[in-house]
Amino acid sequence: MVEKRLGALPVAAEFLRRLDVAGIVDELCPGGASAHLSHGQVIEALVANRLTSPAPLLRVGDWARTWAVEEVFGIEPNLLNDDRLARALDAIAPKLEQIAGTVGARAIAEFGIDVSRFHWDMTSMSVYGAYPVEEQDQEYPVIGYGHPMDRRVDLKQVQAGLAVTADGGIPVHARVFGGGAAEICQVVGAMKGLRKMAGQQDFLMVADSKLVSYPNIAALLQAGVPFIAPVPAAQVKDEVYAALDLLSAAVVDWVPERDAGKEPGEREVYRVLEDVHTLPGPRKSDPVLTVRRILVHSTGNAAGQQAARAKRLARAGEDMDKLARAAGGRHYKTREKVAARIGVIAAKRRVVSCLRWEITENEAGVPSLAWHFDQEVLDAEAQVDGWYALITPLPSRPIRGRS
Repeated sequence: MVEKRLGALPVAAEFLRRLDVAGIVDELCPGGASAHLSHGQVIEALVANRLTSPAPLLRVGDWARTWAVEEVFGIEPNLLNDDRLARALDAIAPKLEQIAGTVGARAIAEFGIDVSRFHWDMTSMSVYGAYPVEEQDQEYPVIGYGHPMDRRVDLKQVQAGLAVTADGGIPVHARVFGGGAAEICQVVGAMKGLRKMAGQQDFLMVADSKLVSYPNIAALLQAGVPFIAPVPAAQVKDEVYAALDLLSAAVVDWVPERDAGKEPGEREVYRVLEDVHTLPGPRKSDPVLTVRRILVHSTGNAAGQQAARAKRLARAGEDMDKLARAAGGRHYKTREKVAARIGVIAAKRRVVSCLRWEITENEAGVPSLAWHFDQEVLDAEAQVDGWYALITPLPSRPIRGRS
């Protein structure tokens, strides 16, 4: 008796059938049919392999023998050799975007997925090795230097973008970009792909702060695509948040899923203000972009920031007390050594802005330390707790600016 693993193969096979992955691949990549397998059948087997055994792509035939691939997909394991897999992957490579887009559209239609809102995110993957440009196929994304998100500027990279629906988090659009591809290429490409997928229906693109750059916003505004994204922290100064009147902000009638089971008084509360925000271009000749800025206050975020600050202050206080006791001792005999240690503590505990200290010396030159936290600075920091900003296109009607 031969035992094989079944696992999720029947589920994967059913979804692949409903999405018609084999049919879509064979239609877009004809010429792969043989007496044994078409390109579409091979790709379906590889999808099942990725879902059930996400290991390096090798010994797929051995996987098929261990799992019930022949019984579920009707594919003999011996046919999934490296040569056949390579021919199928080479065949679909020029058509990847069309295949992904068609399968995504099929999923939307087959399962009734709501496409009124897409969440788009970009990332980069750094790689080790030379990867000479002349040895890479220029028709595909080229591994090269760029602006990696892991800040490993010494390594080359490849970039990728993924869009999922708000309805169930279903991935419906993915693209790969060269390491040196500009950010605007990613956003515009995603925007076109999602528009094609959504058909006549308008959709909202939700992204993170990496979307907020002049070229990206200019392209989205020109195309008339609604979007919303958080403004990078560096673009809104603390003074802006400190000047806001929390009591005049409107309470948002929305409850996060994590708070759904809590009593009303225990739930996170969101309040909003809004105004008009401008984005200047990198060149003087660039037109200034005008967008709607939504200033949001979250009691949950505020509580988290307050707890984090209290933790930093407590740890910094312990370190400073320990240093005060050790000042003048074997390790901190001089003013300079005490000051150097204070600098380390302030940087490590992130209390540079509020830590105040004074080193004095007695007649014998033995240093002593007195310190405290500046309460005015801490009060100013507390004023901006919980605030963040979002930007989105201006509505058709004028909005009321902040006074």
